[in-house]
Amino acid sequence: MPKARLFPALCLTWLAALALPQAQAEETTRVRPAQWAQPVDAQYNLYQMSPTLYRSALPDSDAQPLLAKLQIATVVNFLPEADAFWLKNPDVAQVQLPYRTNHVDDTDVLAALRAIQTAQTKGPVLMHCKHGVDRTGLMAAMYRVVVQDWSKEDALKEMTEGGFGQNSHFKDGASYMMKADIAQLRAALSSGACSTSPFAVCAVKGWLKSS
Repeated sequence: MPKARLFPALCLTWLAALALPQAQAEETTRVRPAQWAQPVDAQYNLYQMSPTLYRSALPDSDAQPLLAKLQIATVVNFLPEADAFWLKNPDVAQVQLPYRTNHVDDTDVLAALRAIQTAQTKGPVLMHCKHGVDRTGLMAAMYRVVVQDWSKEDALKEMTEGGFGQNSHFKDGASYMMKADIAQLRAALSSGACSTSPFAVCAVKGWLKSS
């Protein structure tokens, strides 16, 4: 090879050698953490969080064979519309707990976590909202922190970087989670309380009903 061409070729080889470790490092960082929810079906934004808990976007009637394969026993729905229009299997329990991330409070979270834990005793659970991003994402993150003892930072990273989709309401869910008193939520979940506050509407209604 002529000397005039040898130097540029050596430079390119040297640059490529330098770039390879960086490219490999970037590839490594793109590997999905094993503890994050793992993808099951892209059409429904369906992921498995644990052996008995899944998260997804709003399913449809075509999803029923897939849910049967996963042995889903309960579907927890965070939308104001019921699942009865698509879920026709009478053996699958339907739990509807509508809420909005920009108005979420401890009562909503406790109701969802308690419903999930109760349903898990009967088999795998699927929770969903419309897109499987903001409402489902927040409850998934709260499950990670309150039930599975994740740090808020780790749960937030999965919620926002887990590939579930982008949503402008992430900031609302993240704001709630970072302010939430996890110890109080765990205590309320364990005791059966509907809220961390004795003055919450649900607590006052319960007190009035029992008096």
